[in-house]
Amino acid sequence: MTAEEMKADGAPLEGADITPKRDEGVLKVSGGRSLSSPPPPAGRGGPGGGAPPAGGGGGAVPPRLRAGAPPARCEVIKAWDIAVATMKVGEICRITCKPEYAYGSAGSPPKIPPNATLIFEVKLFEFKGEDLTDDEDGGIIRRIRKKGEGYSKPNEGALVEIQFEGRYGDRVFDRRELRFEIGEGDNYDLPHGLEKAIQKMEKSEESVFYLKPNYGFGSAGKEKFQVPPDAELQYEVKLKSFEKAKESWEMNTDEKLEQSCIVKERGTQYFKEGKYKQAALQYKKIVSWLEHESGLSDEEETKAKSLRLAAHLNLAMCHLKLKEYSQALENCNKALELDSNNEKGLFRRGEAHLAVNDFELARGDFQKVIQLYPSNKAAKVQLVTCQQKIREQHEKEKKMYANMFQRLADKDLKSAATLQTSHTEDEEMKDEQNGVEDKSEVDTEA
Repeated sequence: MTAEEMKADGAPLEGADITPKRDEGVLKVSGGRSLSSPPPPAGRGGPGGGAPPAGGGGGAVPPRLRAGAPPARCEVIKAWDIAVATMKVGEICRITCKPEYAYGSAGSPPKIPPNATLIFEVKLFEFKGEDLTDDEDGGIIRRIRKKGEGYSKPNEGALVEIQFEGRYGDRVFDRRELRFEIGEGDNYDLPHGLEKAIQKMEKSEESVFYLKPNYGFGSAGKEKFQVPPDAELQYEVKLKSFEKAKESWEMNTDEKLEQSCIVKERGTQYFKEGKYKQAALQYKKIVSWLEHESGLSDEEETKAKSLRLAAHLNLAMCHLKLKEYSQALENCNKALELDSNNEKGLFRRGEAHLAVNDFELARGDFQKVIQLYPSNKAAKVQLVTCQQKIREQHEKEKKMYANMFQRLADKDLKSAATLQTSHTEDEEMKDEQNGVEDKSEVDTEA
């Protein structure tokens, strides 16, 4: 329905301005049930009705529109991108769209004239949000309520200012305004999935995020907020402002070395507090800043190598604590590339091998530690453990093979017995047949 038709019916244009520019280009009136009486004519919107396609189509209305799709795939007028983002599932509302948010000066002949202000009545049946996870596992789903400004987004280490509300079911468990550094959300009782989601936002964006348990508070839950284990969470977030952290290419060598020392101390503090994931994030920064740095003086090269070695060793320790053994092995190997006889690198690699039952490899690492550092008592203890595990493994294999051979022997005996029985039966049958033949010959002669 056009605004002119609405005015002809005597109804004034009204509603809340939902445009980002606040220019009253899109007005919205919400209601729990149908707002029009009688319903608008077919082809001009209605409960469950969609918008006319942005390319025209003579005002034809598709029965449904899937909300939450990126605008590039959403073939509808601009007003719909704005309006649908503000709606909840099951909501019915009336949308008034000025020409610049609808079909503009071209209109959509023959039914939509040029420079027409349009009015639609809409019901949102469902929406499919945007999956923000790297693995696309549905763990973080975003629904944008209000688009942000520009294209820049917060990065790791950025200082962000947010306004948010956390929900579990219908209950609000956290509502705050907060200013913090990305990577330190745990200090403010924020789940790591929310930090990841914030890094996808633009300034002034308002979005709803749906977090699966492994991106929320996980199997531990959050007693402070009375959130139980394995809870799915919902966060409504507004990114008010942010200051990006300097990227590696934006820093000179002195800055990288200075910042590496700072984050190393921060990571160590996190580790002491048992915050291994946060500690690992700090150590990873050192690697990203210094791993490919070139053109260093001898003094700078020595310092950079020392920092990289410490970062890999500490990352290995964090991953061991988190039971992420493949990553622990990877960082031990990186550390040993820098210092092939490093005591901690060899010992921690041995621990990682032991944890995944690679006892021979673990024994080799612990033996080398003892050879190079005879006073290392922990390595001696672990070597004894390895040797015991290897003996147990050999005993287990011996029993397994013995059982396997016994089963094969039993099977052979059974097969032989079956064959012997079959052979005996054949002989007996042959004898019986011979007896019958002899008797027949006697009878014939008689």
